[in-house]
Amino acid sequence: MDTFAEVVRARHGDPKAGLRFDDRQWTWGEVVQESADRAAAIVATVPAPADRQRHVGVLLENVPDFVFWIGAGALAGTAVVGINASRSGPEVARDIRHTDIDLVITESRLAHLLEGTDHGLPADRILDIDDPRYEEFLAPFRGAALPATIPSPDDIALLLFSSGSTGAPKAVIVSQGRLARLLGPLTEHVRMRQDSVTYLCMPLFHGNAVMLNLGTAVRVGATVCLTRTFSASRFSEDIHRHGATFVNYVGRALSYVLDRPEDPRDRTSTLELAFGTEASETDVARFSERFGCTVVEGYGMSEGVFRINRTPDTPPGSLGVAVGGVDVRILDEETGQECPRARFDESGRLIDSAAVGQIVACGAAHTFEGYYKNPEAMADRIKGEDFWSGDLGYRDGNGFFYFAGRSADWLRVDSENFSATAVERILLRMPGILSAPVFAVPDPTTGDQVMCALELEDGAEFDLAAFGAFLTEQPDMGDKWWPRFVRLTERIPLTGSNKVNKAPLRAVAWNTTDPVYVRVGRTPEYVLLDDETRARIEQEFVANDRTALLPAAESARVG
Repeated sequence: MDTFAEVVRARHGDPKAGLRFDDRQWTWGEVVQESADRAAAIVATVPAPADRQRHVGVLLENVPDFVFWIGAGALAGTAVVGINASRSGPEVARDIRHTDIDLVITESRLAHLLEGTDHGLPADRILDIDDPRYEEFLAPFRGAALPATIPSPDDIALLLFSSGSTGAPKAVIVSQGRLARLLGPLTEHVRMRQDSVTYLCMPLFHGNAVMLNLGTAVRVGATVCLTRTFSASRFSEDIHRHGATFVNYVGRALSYVLDRPEDPRDRTSTLELAFGTEASETDVARFSERFGCTVVEGYGMSEGVFRINRTPDTPPGSLGVAVGGVDVRILDEETGQECPRARFDESGRLIDSAAVGQIVACGAAHTFEGYYKNPEAMADRIKGEDFWSGDLGYRDGNGFFYFAGRSADWLRVDSENFSATAVERILLRMPGILSAPVFAVPDPTTGDQVMCALELEDGAEFDLAAFGAFLTEQPDMGDKWWPRFVRLTERIPLTGSNKVNKAPLRAVAWNTTDPVYVRVGRTPEYVLLDDETRARIEQEFVANDRTALLPAAESARVG
């Protein structure tokens, strides 16, 4: 199959259970018919722009209509733009304008994001699925036949916004052809079968959910069990109720599930495979044991171009090796030269930070389909014939890749360069810590200081003395890696796709209403950061002409 439209059309008339939501169920044949109805509606009611395809924006939680519109876009040759519902009204308006959306599909609980903002769409181009007029809009097209023509492989199937964890989100172009080609190897990689039952709890506006879960399920005719939003408290019950065999995840999802009380049924669950990215080694092991399943971490991007997958001989903590014959290397961001292979000491700590560089697919720039109307972002990714991922990593002597964070996660303390990811891995070993993002804050004199934010497991208490003692005992804890500031917070900020959002943490640094502790000199002791100490720190910045680098107080940033 050359297009995603053909993947969807292959399920036409299929009597197999395709989609479950709450107490309702649709066969795949019914899913395709719902999609065909909507495809006919948009072709008939939205004039085709002269210079591009029609674009439909979907501002919904994970409800059946989101699936139907993804199918409709595929069939009609219309680009579907998943709108991140966790963004503010003005941000949503910006996304609508940027991607030239012609029609928005929303629901009552999210419609407020479109009110009073400069999105540029007339009222009749916004459809609320909870409004009776929505069914009136669809009624003339019920029972529509499949479109007579099949879109081109070059037509845009999806515009997927990046998570935006390190800047404004970019709209990644995913063509009909690329999505169809991608689903073949992904279906094998996630072991999707016709009798598989997937649990889809990650947001459908993100590529992880569309490609790993929904897309592979459509390709083989598996059953998709859809839930509005990810809920750690509901996760186990949903897995057992649906008899789910597969789940995809992103970011901190596994940690939040593991923080909930264990269900007696978990150890004998039907779950076979959890596939995702950015879970810690500890969480992978604990989740695997608790649910009696395999957990596979992979590295991929909505941008495509290359993937890195684990193999049976992949070392602990490694992403694995590049697949598909793509020449992936670690290149120095300044010189463009390949970085030396990583070496480790007896504790497993990286010896030389020169091994860390950006993960680059050499000679593969031509396979990147681009960002929609964003030449600046394109220039960051495409350098000559190479595709620069924007992610940091290193590679050992056997060719295995390791993730070292985003470019913004690189710290320089007392002339030593290191990755926040390395420090995070150590902090997450401490019992009671659920999430521990590490980030750079400015030093009063030069370079950076290390700060971390800690979210504790439910019921856990933070012991300052135990924290310092724990760090002292870690053989791979670098002298410069110790957090100068430690913030305790009830909830780490996340992006709409469940990735940790460090931007608001960096912005306020230690000037937050949450309790913050500061390290005493180079000792394991930490004390509460009081007003007197905060004022003394600020005076250091003033004395060194670095006042502009002082973070704004959190209260001053509200609103």
